[in-house]
Amino acid sequence: QVQPVESGGGLVQAGDSLRLSCVTSGLRFSNYAMGWFRQAPGKEREFVASISWGGATTYYAESVKGRFTISRDNARNTVYLQMNSLKPDDTAVYYCAQSRVMTVEPTGVLYWGQGTQVNVAS
Repeated sequence: QVQPVESGGGLVQAGDSLRLSCVTSGLRFSNYAMGWFRQAPGKEREFVASISWGGATTYYAESVKGRFTISRDNARNTVYLQMNSLKPDDTAVYYCAQSRVMTVEPTGVLYWGQGTQVNVAS
């Protein structure tokens, strides 16, 4: 069974940095695009960032562009999300997403992680 597993969430102050990690097992990791979505209380799940299977192409939501960086290590079956200059509006549960192609739509995701909580205090 495919189950991405996230780690790295926590409570930080505004302006701080945090790095999320997601490890996947059970399939050929390098065949899949990877992404991060987030969901704040009372809001719909939204796209954050995605990366192509080889890592050459990345795409970001406007709200995080210039602050967040997605990367992957196919040898370790791991995708990362480096989050800098965090804001209180970044507070959410962050989900790792695995898909056949890069997607900004939750409906395009094949496998979801269980989520990791990120809280940014002002």
